[in-house]
Amino acid sequence: MKYYIKLLRPKDWAKNLFIFIPSFFAGHIFIAQKIEILLAGFAAFCCFASSIYIINDYRDIENDRKHPVKSSRPLASGKVKPSHAVVICILLLILGSALAYVANSDCWFLFILGVYFVMNVGYSFGLKNIAILDMLIVAFGFVLRVKAGAIITNVETSAWLIIMTFLLALFMAIGKRRDDILLQDSSGSSMRKSLSGYNLSFLDTMLGLFSAIIIVTYINYTQDDDSIRRLGTYRLYYTSIFVIAGIMRYLQVVFVKKDSGSPTEILFKDRFIQVTILLWVACFFAILYLPRSPIFNK
Repeated sequence: MKYYIKLLRPKDWAKNLFIFIPSFFAGHIFIAQKIEILLAGFAAFCCFASSIYIINDYRDIENDRKHPVKSSRPLASGKVKPSHAVVICILLLILGSALAYVANSDCWFLFILGVYFVMNVGYSFGLKNIAILDMLIVAFGFVLRVKAGAIITNVETSAWLIIMTFLLALFMAIGKRRDDILLQDSSGSSMRKSLSGYNLSFLDTMLGLFSAIIIVTYINYTQDDDSIRRLGTYRLYYTSIFVIAGIMRYLQVVFVKKDSGSPTEILFKDRFIQVTILLWVACFFAILYLPRSPIFNK
């Protein structure tokens, strides 16, 4: 059973938490009705994402067997039969569609899931072999998650929020490609065609460039007149320290400690970054939510 669970890649479901971002930033995350809708939407996105992971693994069985890490995946290792994976994929799409209808009966959410699915199927069937485009597709997937979260909860999203999401996701994709380059160099096997369009010098430059852009964009977001008006506070700039600290730590892990460049792996194992994220959430919560609390106003 553990191999079938591994086939779904539950660790990567953390990416779907971006669906909660619009409500969190709007100060509506604790409205009971919206929490139920968001949980249904989150589950729907997880179903669609896992179906795409299965399609991608099915397509990449031979290439994954050459990869020092991906060779242990259920399909590449032979622990799960391809025919079983296809059935699970179909069931996930049916379940995800039902959950999407529960979250949003107007079908706009299902439409976004459809766009996400088609885009990623195209990615699995060849678009991932085109350097730069492969990272842009991954980043746009996060934007779709944010837009989906806004649609099902009827929350307005600012241009700054969409831009920040795209930049952060692109930053993560660059880190992942850097990790792929390192693994390719250490194994001596070509594991992804798009890697021919990258090298460490280019990706290191992009990491530094986008680090600066993300920090400046976030600070501009916290001090934007529209953000201050909609959120009812000008104090969000206090949270910038945690954004800066998190990015600095990631760059330290990559360039000083020379650890894995995969942002997802670092997120799950680096305590500094985990604590920084928790402090950012706590600070944002205190600034945005506590002034609205009856206890705070007594």
